[in-house]
Amino acid sequence: MSQATSYPKQKINILFLENISDTALATFKQNGYVNIKKISGALSEEQLIKEIKQVHLLGIRSKTLITAKVLEAAQKLQAIGCFCIGVNQVDIAAATKKGVVVFNAPYSNTRSVAELVIGASIMLTRKVLDKNTAAHQGTWFKDAKGCFELRGKTLGIIGYGNIGSQVSVLAEALGMKVIFYDVETKLPLGNAAAVKSIKEVLSTADVITLHVPETPQTKTLINRTNLKFCKPSAVLINYARGEVVDLNALAKTLKEGGLAGAAIDVFPVEPEKNGDAFSTPLQGLQNVLLTPHIGGSTEEAQQNIGEDVSNKLFQYLERGITNGSHTVPAIQLPAVDGAHRILHIHHNKPGVLSAINTALSNHHINIVGQYLKTNDSIGYVVLDVEQKLSAKALDLLKHVSGTIRVRMLY
Repeated sequence: MSQATSYPKQKINILFLENISDTALATFKQNGYVNIKKISGALSEEQLIKEIKQVHLLGIRSKTLITAKVLEAAQKLQAIGCFCIGVNQVDIAAATKKGVVVFNAPYSNTRSVAELVIGASIMLTRKVLDKNTAAHQGTWFKDAKGCFELRGKTLGIIGYGNIGSQVSVLAEALGMKVIFYDVETKLPLGNAAAVKSIKEVLSTADVITLHVPETPQTKTLINRTNLKFCKPSAVLINYARGEVVDLNALAKTLKEGGLAGAAIDVFPVEPEKNGDAFSTPLQGLQNVLLTPHIGGSTEEAQQNIGEDVSNKLFQYLERGITNGSHTVPAIQLPAVDGAHRILHIHHNKPGVLSAINTALSNHHINIVGQYLKTNDSIGYVVLDVEQKLSAKALDLLKHVSGTIRVRMLY
């Protein structure tokens, strides 16, 4: 698109936290944005409130919490890019109320997590951890007892979404039987079979892997009660969210021989940066693989996430496109020549669109193109208007009842 944004690019402030991939920065640098600040770690609420006052675009990963207080301080903030698969670190209700667009990358690290789940499954079922420890301690421990191939075993998946279904495909390629449980009806891939309950997964599977979001319903989903359903020879893998498994109950089950092993990559409380102290009740237990939230930590995944989220932020900043937004309704927009584009975000209440059209019509402002989409809370109208009257149109739209924010795009 040939138009320049109405707000000079050199005045757009972009802040990236948590060592986001340089791939994300490249998109903006190549298109003339120069005020890009990158910070390697996360910021506290107090630090972020001071830092965010002049920021237009914010990029974060999973450690930075975007609270209502932070959003209140961010008077110029247009959009937040979560360079990860979730958005639970953002107060979505507060962002919606302020008309701040929130993007993420729900599919970019799917393969990375799925591969690591399969790798952990092999490590646990072959008891590689025990043998590795013995070898490092100078002991030759060659023993086949309790060591199994994955072929012919049953993989039980709890949560058959993007990652769970990818794990399903890889597991079948290794000759595993796959069963899964999901709260929603999902189309099975390959020969995978849906079952009716979590209990059926736990009591049947040789390898149990969790791929559910963090919600009030999934908190301690795996607990002292349902761990009793597992086979003593089974292994449990959690590369989903830290609150999903009761780690004290899991540690007790492992010590009592109720499970043969576990791999845990996510924890209820995680250190803010590398080198910080870390503790879990699973430390020191035999055949337990502990990793520091590295499920999506591959060069490929970080590059994919950087490209995906930065492109969404860029498309919104320059064209008003909101595909993938968790707050403002998603609209795909064409480019337009010979007109000025205005973005209008408002409370979803009756009469707003009528008021917009009436205000412009009364001042003889011709609308070349108009696009509208709403969700339960927010309405998003994009108007392409005649260039000679666009400044007047912008002023009129600011005074429409229910307006949250208005921006002249170009």
